[in-house]
Amino acid sequence: MIALQIVLILLATKVAGQISIRLGQPSVLGKILVGILIGPAILGWINENEIIQTFSEIGVLLLMFLAGLETNLKTLNDNKKAALLVATGGIIAPILLGYVGAQIYNFSLAESIFIGLLLSATSVSISVQTLREIGWLKSKEGSTLLGAAVLDDVIVVILIAVALSVFADSNTNLAILITKKILFFAMIILASKWLVPRFIKLFSSFKVTETILSAGLIVAFCFAYFAEYLGVAGIIGTFFAGVAISQTKFKNEMENKVEPLANGFFVPFFFTSIGLNVSFISMDSQIGFVFIFSLIAVVSKFIGSGYGAKLSGFTTRSSMGIGAGMISRGEVALILATMGLESKLFPSDYYTSIIMVIILTTIVTPPLLKLFFGAKEDRLYENKMNANL
Repeated sequence: MIALQIVLILLATKVAGQISIRLGQPSVLGKILVGILIGPAILGWINENEIIQTFSEIGVLLLMFLAGLETNLKTLNDNKKAALLVATGGIIAPILLGYVGAQIYNFSLAESIFIGLLLSATSVSISVQTLREIGWLKSKEGSTLLGAAVLDDVIVVILIAVALSVFADSNTNLAILITKKILFFAMIILASKWLVPRFIKLFSSFKVTETILSAGLIVAFCFAYFAEYLGVAGIIGTFFAGVAISQTKFKNEMENKVEPLANGFFVPFFFTSIGLNVSFISMDSQIGFVFIFSLIAVVSKFIGSGYGAKLSGFTTRSSMGIGAGMISRGEVALILATMGLESKLFPSDYYTSIIMVIILTTIVTPPLLKLFFGAKEDRLYENKMNANL
């Protein structure tokens, strides 16, 4: 049975991706939508199970590992101020607008603050794939997006911990949590500089097959485990693993070996699993909630992060593109929503609806990125023509 599901998912995502490209959209959009089509929401051919979930988790980890491999560390460092402004704007605006929206539905103070924090989360994995497709991942805008997403994740997790310690019956120790975040980044920096290059060099001398690929995967999943152990998203760990390896002479070989494995097999499961989580059951009574909070989720990130990008010196169009790239909430918000439900900081009656909001933000992000950025070559030609006028 699982063999048939693998065939169906791989075939459906590639065909849907091609159709999406032919319609002038990133392939990511088609891959997500086909998950809704073949999943429980419509046709019911595929239901999420443990194997699909595992492949999906591996897929998103490898996707961010590739993003790290393609990241220029100097460009990332040069744009750290812009990334901070983008992340800050992308946190403040959703908190404020989310709080206002929650008050409309008579949520309590604690619930209103939590939903604002939930909408502040950003998952850039979808944006990464879209930027790779249209040629903007290695640009200044792409580096700013990646940096902002990392900062956003760390800041929001800390704010969520504060909310849990204040409003919920929680044993969360804020000092310990912040110490863990500092320890994570300190250990990652040290390991990236001293341990990773030596480890891969040692492995490359082994007389067995695919030592470079195996070494890279060991580093990536070790970083992911360490990140999750210290309360940071695993995708942040694999991203920094990729950045670490990108500073070595093995960068190109690693990228050439990981990309077929990731995009050829595991990543399609990640995109499909997003659609598999969609359900239209009992949504009639809460369609207004889904519409209002989807609008808040999109507008708050678009304006907040976009304004932060504008303040840091980006053009209006690039700022709008960066704002669009921060809209997707993805798996980070899904995790936070579950935390809120378990700690009673989020009303259980609205859990399915907020999941729909998170999924809708993920679906709208690829076409918005394509709209504001366009293909890299097209923008370069446009800028050249404008300069000659």
